[in-house]
Amino acid sequence: MDDCCASKGCELERLAMRDGQRHVLQIVMAINAALFVIEFSAGLIAGSAALMADSVDMLGDALVYALSLYALSRSDRWKAGAALAKGGFILLLGCAVLADIAIKLGSGVPPPSDIMLIFGGLALAGNLTCLRLLWRFRDKDLNMASTFECSRNDVLANLGVLVAAGGVALTRSPWPDLVVGALIAVLFLRSAARVIGAAWPALKTA
Repeated sequence: MDDCCASKGCELERLAMRDGQRHVLQIVMAINAALFVIEFSAGLIAGSAALMADSVDMLGDALVYALSLYALSRSDRWKAGAALAKGGFILLLGCAVLADIAIKLGSGVPPPSDIMLIFGGLALAGNLTCLRLLWRFRDKDLNMASTFECSRNDVLANLGVLVAAGGVALTRSPWPDLVVGALIAVLFLRSAARVIGAAWPALKTA
């Protein structure tokens, strides 16, 4: 009887944790989707490579969270496959951002630093909220660990946008914006390597 009750208790705890993960992922997915629309529009208006890179990251994360939700109640093999797909998508985003920066290199026009500060700060507030929500699930499994990795990268990228805005304001040059955009792209590539490096062996052994 005691073993039975203990088993039921563990199962209920596991289901409650899964429901908690699902609820948090739904919230952070909605936050990132909304921030993508807002920051992408601001990036287009300002012509900022850093804002555009950060907004593309938001879109990627919204899709990443959707994949995480899909894999949440599935097997370890599904979770490893979802993590591998996330790593591939992050890699694609990094390459896309680098291509956008290469196109902007010839313009020589600095973006408005005030727009970068406002929308970079808004994105930072949103991603800090996501990071706080995901914190307790960061070591739960490979699926949630890769999701937390994406959210942590977002915070670093947002800080980079604010640094770029300060650099543009001080120098009246587009170079701080382009440099930070490139660094965000490098962050994507590094994160993709980490996620793929963890997911591939897990997929083979699952």
